[in-house]
Amino acid sequence: MSKNPIQFIEEVRQEVSKVTWPTWKEVWITTAMVVVMIAIASMFFLFADQLIGWIVRSVLGLGL
Repeated sequence: MSKNPIQFIEEVRQEVSKVTWPTWKEVWITTAMVVVMIAIASMFFLFADQLIGWIVRSVLGLGL
């Protein structure tokens, strides 16, 4: 079952050569999309947290 290390490295190089690597433009676009989605999610959770905190304070009578 064990393979020759040289043969293994050659097979790895063959498989890596089959990979379709993204262009720099694609990398920048997807990076920008991730940053925008993180900002949107952060704002959503900030507002949800503020709303839930306000509701809890109102129910418990802490928001005098």
